[in-house]
Amino acid sequence: MINRRLIRIKVFKVLYAAEASEEVQVSAAEKQLLLSCSKTLDLYYFLLNILPALKRLALEKIEAGKNKFNPTEEEKNASTRFVDNSFIAMLEENSTFTETCRKKALGWAEFDVFIKKLYASIVASDYYYEYMSAPEVSAKDDCKFVKKIFEEELEDNEMLWDILEETSVYWADDLNYVLNVILRDLDAVAAGGGLPTHDVFLKEDDREFALHLLQAALVNFDKYLATVQSSAPNWDPDRIVRVDACLVVMGIAEAVAFPTIPVKVTINEYVDIAKFYSTPNSHVFVNGLLDVIVKKMVETGEIVKQGRGLYEGK
Repeated sequence: MINRRLIRIKVFKVLYAAEASEEVQVSAAEKQLLLSCSKTLDLYYFLLNILPALKRLALEKIEAGKNKFNPTEEEKNASTRFVDNSFIAMLEENSTFTETCRKKALGWAEFDVFIKKLYASIVASDYYYEYMSAPEVSAKDDCKFVKKIFEEELEDNEMLWDILEETSVYWADDLNYVLNVILRDLDAVAAGGGLPTHDVFLKEDDREFALHLLQAALVNFDKYLATVQSSAPNWDPDRIVRVDACLVVMGIAEAVAFPTIPVKVTINEYVDIAKFYSTPNSHVFVNGLLDVIVKKMVETGEIVKQGRGLYEGK
């Protein structure tokens, strides 16, 4: 599920919180990190579970129309295309999906106002009209319709954002990433495949990468922070943004602890993270400082890369 960019972000947040506290316990930080990682997969199920919730509401509206005292012909013969959507049916028939949502309480019952507003927005859209009025639709068309819901309704939905922030402290930064995973999965199903299964980590060794990176940054934090401060003589240590300091410490820790990750990759990763999580000019500071520190540590042998091309001077 989660890639190394998101792992680095999660390690950074745990490191930042740990260093802000008076007592830093590696074991507690590791548990926090693994919990944060697992919550991304929970969000995946939570977002997909919007679809059965929308289906239930659509069925309720169809039944309410038919049971009116004097229903119109349209209400008597309401289209069931939405509620018969093959992708939603696939979800409901997937035992892993349904059991995970049930066991972890990843349902939308308490957010019925959101589901009603979302349904109203969908029904008023052009893509809904095109889908419902088409002479016939295929399983591929069903996937394309559902994909439109996630693209058009959920990517910049402030009400959804508020729900995620209130429900889990771990979800706010994961939304766009998880939406992109869902969109890729819909493409896979539309191409004729089944619903992909996901583990918490994208690759087998990513769990170890996450834990090792956190350990390396935590255990060596004071030492690497001293290196940061000594490498920026024109900066008052109190003026170095703590976010930037944590990112540079993580960059040093990664460069030292992972001999097979190219230095350029490491530096670029933390520069990009700084663009989103620190001040406007922080990425320039992080880039310049990491470049200087890494070069010195390569020269002194503190950083050793295995294989050709893993260290490239900038």
